[in-house]
Amino acid sequence: MEERFETFTVQIATISRLIRKIKTEEMAERNLKGPHVSCLYYIYKSESLTAKELCDICSEDKAAISRSLEYLEENGYVACASGAKKRYKAELTLTEKGKSVGAYIAEKVDAVVEQAGEGLTEAERAILYKSLALIGNNLQKICEKYGG
Repeated sequence: MEERFETFTVQIATISRLIRKIKTEEMAERNLKGPHVSCLYYIYKSESLTAKELCDICSEDKAAISRSLEYLEENGYVACASGAKKRYKAELTLTEKGKSVGAYIAEKVDAVVEQAGEGLTEAERAILYKSLALIGNNLQKICEKYGG
């Protein structure tokens, strides 16, 4: 049992760290950080999202998404629907600059995901994703017992 715990936690932490490193290195020349990448990617894929929807998709807290969106808006990547009373629920779209970078990010994400999954069959990939979703849901249930 101890070996399962160590393998699981070390591998998950390693994968997470490597994803952050790839995001950082790929976006350094564009002066973007990991959370910016996620926001641009998901808005690009969806064409428009609210900050709340981004929080849910990215599994990030409201403050982190808010900071990222502020930076992206100030630097001409993202536009917010005008007249929105609550910015948290306002539709966000990409500017032309944002669309260009979003397309670049989507292309890079596709390439990295393809390379990361080398050696897996489609059946193994389906089992992997199903297993990760199940583990994530189970861990969420455990956390809810502790009030969060």
